[in-house]
Amino acid sequence: MEKSDIMSLDLDELKEELTLIGEKSFRAAQIYEWLHVKLVSGFDEMTNVSKQLRDKLKEKYVINVPNIEQVLESKLDGTKKYLFSFKDGSIIESVLMRYKHGNSVCISSQVGCRMGCKFCASTLDGLERNLLPSEMLGQIYAIQREIGERISNIVIMGSGEPFDNFDNFLKFIQLITCEKGLNISARNITVSTCGLVDKIRELADKKLQITLAISIHSPTDELRKEIMPIAKKYSVNEIMDACRYYYKQTGRRITFEYSLIEDVNDSEECAKALIKLVKGLNCHINLIPVNTIKERNYKHSTREYIEKFKNILENNKVNATIRRELGSDINAACGQLRKSYMEQTLRNGE
Repeated sequence: MEKSDIMSLDLDELKEELTLIGEKSFRAAQIYEWLHVKLVSGFDEMTNVSKQLRDKLKEKYVINVPNIEQVLESKLDGTKKYLFSFKDGSIIESVLMRYKHGNSVCISSQVGCRMGCKFCASTLDGLERNLLPSEMLGQIYAIQREIGERISNIVIMGSGEPFDNFDNFLKFIQLITCEKGLNISARNITVSTCGLVDKIRELADKKLQITLAISIHSPTDELRKEIMPIAKKYSVNEIMDACRYYYKQTGRRITFEYSLIEDVNDSEECAKALIKLVKGLNCHINLIPVNTIKERNYKHSTREYIEKFKNILENNKVNATIRRELGSDINAACGQLRKSYMEQTLRNGE
């Protein structure tokens, strides 16, 4: 019998499950706390739960905690990159970034990705499968246990397109912000999408207080189609309309991610077109020196061009920052560590 995923259940669902196996519903609060506050990886760690109930739980349910396969720590800034595996052999990665305001974790939402963005390592081998809510939570829980410190900020910007796994993403948000769980503020959560317009609008209607980040990377449809296949389905104007709707529904400022690629999208003309595109919208532009990956011939712009691009935006009253490069010595690009690990495994015949 295939075991059920207990960590993806909210408290009400857990109460129903316990009732179905002949247990008192109040036990749900105890079990929920063990899973989502004390972050246990096994039922036997639940010391205030009877052995009889623990045995029942072991027989019927599984706790989807990933195994840490590898941890790389940057000698430059202390950033840590985690390579995780799940019971089915799926490999994902997450990143821990330490800031003065707290610990931030960037998590994956899928195993691989099917969006095909040409500057991203995550998408090189396509999509394997979606991650369950528990598997998204598990990345945060495993890192918090490993470092012994609270995680205060979450970025869903690792491997995968979160809006291509929309229902599981929403359930994850519900669980991670639950007052009975880790209770991370929605305002401390950022989700990044390459621009699935229908899902941006659907999320807007939920009126959540998370931050929406759009991977725009080009101010024009023509150029965007060259580097992001999703641009063939949704135009930049459709994305901007959805962003305005999101702001209207939530009052939350939009972030636009813009990876600067040398001789591709870093020109003065691109900067001016970007200014025109975001005019009138409460937004912030996050300029990102693109990570170099060996499978692509893209190079990040020179520091001079990056600063020039930023100055053009700011001189036209568009808020912009240059993202600090973290973990550049530990396979920083999304999906890079996972791909190198899988290639090594293949060479070793495992």
